[in-house]
Amino acid sequence: MTIRHRTADIDGLQVFYREAGDPAAPTLLLLHGFPTSSVAYRGLMEELGDEFHLIAPDYPGFGLSSAPSAGEWAYTFDHLADIVGKLVDRLGLTRHALYVHDYGAPVGFRLALRNPERITGIVTQNGNAYDEGLTPFWEPVRAYWADPSAEHGDALRGLLTREATHWQYTHGVPDPSLVDPALELHDQALLDRPGNQEIQLALFLDYGTNPGQYPDWQQYLREHRPPVLAVWGRGDEIFGPEGARAFARDVPEARIQLLDAGHFPLTTRLTQSAGLIRGFLRELAD
Repeated sequence: MTIRHRTADIDGLQVFYREAGDPAAPTLLLLHGFPTSSVAYRGLMEELGDEFHLIAPDYPGFGLSSAPSAGEWAYTFDHLADIVGKLVDRLGLTRHALYVHDYGAPVGFRLALRNPERITGIVTQNGNAYDEGLTPFWEPVRAYWADPSAEHGDALRGLLTREATHWQYTHGVPDPSLVDPALELHDQALLDRPGNQEIQLALFLDYGTNPGQYPDWQQYLREHRPPVLAVWGRGDEIFGPEGARAFARDVPEARIQLLDAGHFPLTTRLTQSAGLIRGFLRELAD
């Protein structure tokens, strides 16, 4: 399957994205999490590109997109959603499904609230929208939300280290030998760029705006009832499996599938994930 690598100028930023499949086929917009980028979706795009159209952008500050300093550009989830939304408009994606992981959830749900008529369905893979999904991992981040001091910010810099990135990929994984360390090294190299820690700290702080929006996202789910597939790593210590189960509260028909995986199910359960997502997308297209 051919994956094309493209760049679009959006508001003066170079926004990198990967594209696979026939643009006339049903589209899935793949929204990545921290600390990775669209590179996380290469395998899934190869699996699904024979039948579906897939678009995977890098947010500003991530992957191969522009990364202006935190002093030059306001790194907020509203702004990330603005950029992705303008890319979606540029590409003419008037109807598409969403795949959200980690940071992809606050970006994707913002887009869904703005244009609910565009969303054909939602695949959430450890992409949280409920208080139940927030684990004790978030306690030091919550302290930063409550008091955005240099002291609390510096306490979070440990989340940007090689050790923390390795933990993100391997915690909750029954067989860590299945995790390709090249993925960790790729993400870490980008995290280690000059100025990138300040970008990530800005987003850690702004993540505090997301739990307050959960009721709005949940109301969207109740009102519009998009089909939902929650394909979640049961061993995730960042967004726990109760976050997956909670989707059924607002979309009773939601399909909840807990996998023997951690925070990045695609790294160790790609074939299983792709099969579930393919079946879900086929039903959306019927």
